[in-house]
Amino acid sequence: MPKLARVTLRYGPYESSGLVQHRTFRLQGLQAALRARGHQFALEEMNEWGTVELIVNGHVVFSCDIKQLEFGGDGKLDPVCIEAVNAVENAY
Repeated sequence: MPKLARVTLRYGPYESSGLVQHRTFRLQGLQAALRARGHQFALEEMNEWGTVELIVNGHVVFSCDIKQLEFGGDGKLDPVCIEAVNAVENAY
């Protein structure tokens, strides 16, 4: 896998304050962590509730519940962000 990957970051809606919507607040740390390692990414909404998927070369290399990600931040101390970036860099 090339060191700099093109990643599709798919995310579903989740419930917060009684509203179910697609929100990117919990994705900020993951985006910052990918950007810091030089990866390009595109955000894509999906209908799967509360799910985040990272897709490289058409394959899902990482998936988690969106509420596992820390709200805001830079992703440096979020263990889920670290695991996600490692999965992108170890993708085939």
